[in-house]
Amino acid sequence: MTGLFKRKPIAELVSETDQPHGLKRVLGAGDLIMLAIGAVIGAGIFSSIGTAAAGEVLPSGEVVRYGAGPALVLSFVLLGAVCGLAALCYAELASMIPQAGSAYAYSYATLGELVAWIIGWDLILEYAVGNIAVAIAWSGYFTSLLGSFGLELPPYLTHGYRTALLSSDPAVHALLQTAPRLAGVPLLLNLPAAAIVAAITALLYIGVKESARANNIMVVVKLLVLTMFVVIGTAHINPDNYTPFAPNGWRGIHQGAAIVFFAYIGFDAISTAAEETRDPQRNMPRGILGGLAICTIIYVVVGAVATGLVPYQQLRAADPLSRALEVAGLAKASAIVAAGAVVSLTAVLLVFQYGQPRIFFAMARDGLLPGWAAKIHPRFRTPHITTVLTGLFVAAGALFADENEIYDLTNIGTLAAFAIVCIGVLVLRVREPDRPRPFRVPFIWPVSLVGAAACIYVMAGLPVHAWERFGVWLAVGLLLYLVYGYRRSKLRRG
Repeated sequence: MTGLFKRKPIAELVSETDQPHGLKRVLGAGDLIMLAIGAVIGAGIFSSIGTAAAGEVLPSGEVVRYGAGPALVLSFVLLGAVCGLAALCYAELASMIPQAGSAYAYSYATLGELVAWIIGWDLILEYAVGNIAVAIAWSGYFTSLLGSFGLELPPYLTHGYRTALLSSDPAVHALLQTAPRLAGVPLLLNLPAAAIVAAITALLYIGVKESARANNIMVVVKLLVLTMFVVIGTAHINPDNYTPFAPNGWRGIHQGAAIVFFAYIGFDAISTAAEETRDPQRNMPRGILGGLAICTIIYVVVGAVATGLVPYQQLRAADPLSRALEVAGLAKASAIVAAGAVVSLTAVLLVFQYGQPRIFFAMARDGLLPGWAAKIHPRFRTPHITTVLTGLFVAAGALFADENEIYDLTNIGTLAAFAIVCIGVLVLRVREPDRPRPFRVPFIWPVSLVGAAACIYVMAGLPVHAWERFGVWLAVGLLLYLVYGYRRSKLRRG
């Protein structure tokens, strides 16, 4: 039984990053901050912000979650504080263990193999379903952009089956009856979402440096677009829209934070780049903490403008920022924001799709997954097999899924990983107090314990179905570990 919690020595984790056939170190602190902005400013601000503000209601009238209303800005502040505590813990561990495995590798060094497996399995869920959600959000803005030019795709080719089934919008829900049928089943496929995933997968197959350059360009575009939204939107704010400020009280703020947490998970993806970062002991803390601080400020400002521009109920849409400008009579600005959102969400897909194969890579290198998942392309030096497989899985999911369901699964998985990282950094301080730490979390006891408790508190704001599906995913993962990973673990086999 004790073997389940055997820890992997940090020295061994670090030595693996310097193998001649490992990943190539090409990223600097600036690249990491841009990757952070690329990952963090995306589907959260361009899509889930609408659900967070307006809430979610099923066609039957059942309330899935209550909206925060204009108090959405408090949801962002709450999450900024929670993620700030987790980010400090990530920064300390990332500077000590500059490996591609992110929270998986940190848990292996601090809490043992079984916990590491759970976190690795957890992160696979986070990135897989997170990519699906971003792809669906991308499709919504892409369709809106085409519409501004008078081009319309058939609705049954831009909405997945689950989206139509769960939508409270009568026009979207009616697609279940009006869409063409195949063997009696409505043919509802989100083709743009699947297409963008295929394109991103091809780019990531080529190499990380090329992907980083593309990301930097897209980050500049998204910042310019959000600046335009804030400037134009501020000039058209109606103060009456801020009343009532918190229509559902703290419950709305809490549940709004639970879904818009998707906006913040990008800094976890930055830690997966540690093995491809130059001087990671210095650059990883800068990239994680700097990116999170910049993004929190941007979120609060954009949230305040969006809820002041139109009544918060009107933000319930696949493209809430464009919809807000359109309702306010700013059609040209709406089209520009839709174009910027398409670029923005492409950047998020790039970072998320980048992260997942590296989790597979780290786990396979330890023997917990089959060896083919750790293979590196001889020319591009990328984990090409897992890049292609995860791309196929995400593209297939994006065809059918509903984004709000996906947000919930991604959020609960990520929050669980954050909580364990917060505990892990404290455990390592107690077990190995004299180990060199390029970056040290200040006030480690309160930061660690409050950070873990805060993550669990935000998790409590998610719907019951998210907890049920998360439990099923963990049970499947535990079974897989007992059948395969436990027997094949390189650490356990010496």
